[in-house]
Amino acid sequence: MRDGLLLLVVIFALVATLRYPFVGILTWAWFSLMTPHQLAYGVYGLPLNVLIAGATIFSLVASGSFARFSFDRITALLLLLAMWLTVSQMFSLDPQNSGQYYDRYVKTLVFVVLCVQTARDKLRFHALLWILVVGIGYFGFKGALFTVATLGQYRVQGIDNTVLSDNNHLGTALATILPMILYLRSVASNPLVKTGLFGLFIATILAIIGTHSRGAFIALIVFGGFFWMRSKHKVSILAALALVLVPAIAFMPSKWTERMESIADAKDDASFMGRVDAWFINTELALKYPLTGAGLRNSYQKEIAATVDIERSKRAKAAHSIYFEMLGGSGFVGLAIYLSLLATAFFSALSLHLRRNDPAIEPWIPQFGYFAQMSLVVFGVGGAAVSLEMWDGYFIIIALIAAALKLSNAKAPAATTVKVAHQRGPSWRFAARGRS
Repeated sequence: MRDGLLLLVVIFALVATLRYPFVGILTWAWFSLMTPHQLAYGVYGLPLNVLIAGATIFSLVASGSFARFSFDRITALLLLLAMWLTVSQMFSLDPQNSGQYYDRYVKTLVFVVLCVQTARDKLRFHALLWILVVGIGYFGFKGALFTVATLGQYRVQGIDNTVLSDNNHLGTALATILPMILYLRSVASNPLVKTGLFGLFIATILAIIGTHSRGAFIALIVFGGFFWMRSKHKVSILAALALVLVPAIAFMPSKWTERMESIADAKDDASFMGRVDAWFINTELALKYPLTGAGLRNSYQKEIAATVDIERSKRAKAAHSIYFEMLGGSGFVGLAIYLSLLATAFFSALSLHLRRNDPAIEPWIPQFGYFAQMSLVVFGVGGAAVSLEMWDGYFIIIALIAAALKLSNAKAPAATTVKVAHQRGPSWRFAARGRS
């Protein structure tokens, strides 16, 4: 039954994609984020996402959408990153091992570039954002129920054989979408939708705690702190966070508390020190191959790690850091491009938020900028402890920031022209000086 329903949805989406390419983008996002085919049995393992991606690209080409392709800073950095990963793969120390990760990463970057180019209006923009929130929020809602049902005794995990299967990865992803849930609630007009999103927000916080992930818990604290600092209603925010977090933490078993308390004693944690060893190995590989690195995830190969540090290679685990993964896999150049992308996206979101009093753009755009920068900060902190550099979720947020910039710039000239046309004499000159 589940397989048949999923196949019907896919068939309908493929047919609709041939007429409306953006349907393919939404379906592609849904499969990338939620991997619904991994929840079924008969279609488990089928390359449905490849079929959807192919149909989407074909429809975009056939409809002439590529003729409207436009460059911006974020798109340029996405393409530059894909290009440098290709160069890194060419000089990989183990092309067969790194090739599978290179393939996944470049496909993600291609998808994100297409998101930037096709989210051209408010409806498409919010449709893509809803897919992100619902796709990851599903795990938040399900994880909250699991945490309550098991009294927090077991960890909340993602779907096996997916990028979010690990509890640390899932926890960071959930923390990243918290600001996006609040954004959608802030622009929703239907009271039922607002209530539903608030419930999802609470459930997602509970699910993050239920992952037992120390990195995700730190990301959650960063979210609360950033939200509190940037809010005008500090007392209300502090009270609301306390009402949610204090009962949730008190509900968790003693082993959860002990695990969180071990954050302060990281040097005595063998798991953490194994990551530190991996960070050293990735750094040494980058120093040895500063331009291209060793190739994506090749630092996991014991024989490659041993070429730079034999002792650490015996203890090293996965780097579990977006920064060290990029450093060891693509060198200092790849890391520089990656950090430039994150910084450009953050400051672009900040610039959108700073235009909140600009009558030339719609109010929802600065509002999105406010919450988008919050998401990037949360992911940037949480990502320091997880290997999520290839995750589609935060890349979709970056794509939406680029799309919001285009929408704001497209509306600004028209709004300015209308304002100037209705003014005369000295008042016009004053308005012109004020707008420059």
